[in-house]
Amino acid sequence: MAPQRDPVERSADDSVDLYDVSTWEPRSAVDRFATLLYAGLNYGLRTLVLVATVAITLSLLATPAVLVADEPLLGVFFGLSVVPALVLAAYIWYADITTSEPLKLLVATFLLAILFATFAGIVNEIGRYLLSPLPAVIGTLLFFYLVVGPIEEGVKLLAVRVLAFRSKSFDAVIDGAVYGAVAGLGFAAIENAIYISGTLAELDSGMGLFTAATGIATVRALVGPGHVIYSAIAGYYLGLAKFNPEHAGPLVVKGLLVASLFHATYNATVQVAPGLIAGFHPAIGPEIAFVGYVILYDLVVGFYLYRKISRYRRTYSDVRVTADADDITPERTEFDPSHR
Repeated sequence: MAPQRDPVERSADDSVDLYDVSTWEPRSAVDRFATLLYAGLNYGLRTLVLVATVAITLSLLATPAVLVADEPLLGVFFGLSVVPALVLAAYIWYADITTSEPLKLLVATFLLAILFATFAGIVNEIGRYLLSPLPAVIGTLLFFYLVVGPIEEGVKLLAVRVLAFRSKSFDAVIDGAVYGAVAGLGFAAIENAIYISGTLAELDSGMGLFTAATGIATVRALVGPGHVIYSAIAGYYLGLAKFNPEHAGPLVVKGLLVASLFHATYNATVQVAPGLIAGFHPAIGPEIAFVGYVILYDLVVGFYLYRKISRYRRTYSDVRVTADADDITPERTEFDPSHR
């Protein structure tokens, strides 16, 4: 769309100087100063936010780094805790039937999700404080549905939006699911590191430390795939938004709404459902009930995502077959009746 022009500019010819009338460019010293000041504020603010984000992220990773330095084997637990999420993200990447995404963009999205996770942590703490005066059940539900779900899914989607979304490589709707999954993987990685290190920092070194690490790493390994699934759903709708600009806003909101609801519902139910499941039979212990519920929940929500990806893949294949068939025009020969 051509930029809108003032009536004077539309009517005047090139011989008329329209500076400060209907057009403008930096001419005077004040103009140039204003331009430099704007650039400084614009890029300076971005730089300040980036530096602050990196600083906060490094401070959050200080405890895991110290633990690994003291007990290098603990690094294995940090790595193992993200393996299920990594496998799931790799599957979504593999399911992309279109062109493969550049590795540098995938890595950048992963790192951006780690950085932006700090914003979620800060907002979560503020939200927890503001809702603390409410009754426990109401405050907890509001915290999950109004703070944790929207904020965490929002920052993961932001990690896709600021870079990968703007790239020419983001050339298909399904690419949104791929980058969303990678953002979820990055978020899960730093969240797992913080949770595991926070628990282990309170313990003394020795075999008890590794026993605790095994338990908490197992729990976080189960939680990680959820982050990948939720943000892949939001990312899929971001992909739809890119190719449907007239409905981009509602599509992004829908993606965030669906992902946030799934995320918040998991947080709200995982504290109650395993206990109810364990109560059905004495042989079902709390640990088995927890593992079973998390896997079942991820399978249900994952099926929602799977159906969207499968439909896209199926339609993509059908359209390509049809297009190829339509493009095949037999070459005429001298034996054709209509040949001249």
